[in-house]
Amino acid sequence: MKAVITITPKSDNIQGGEMRRAAHHLGMACVESVRCARRIELEISGSNLEKTRAKLEEVTRQLWVNPEIEEYTIELNP
Repeated sequence: MKAVITITPKSDNIQGGEMRRAAHHLGMACVESVRCARRIELEISGSNLEKTRAKLEEVTRQLWVNPEIEEYTIELNP
């Protein structure tokens, strides 16, 4: 199965602000805010979606996300 974890800042951050200013500089004054995301794709063996999701939640919280400033979604495609 394939798992996709998308991690985004909870609000506009420094990197997003820099990207917004760069877009303005290039003539896209209509850009109001930018949020940069990280995408993690995993190929996983097994068929138990509930156990896989629970373990991915645990690993994501412990390794990849800072819950104070980031949020995430997990998609599982069997």
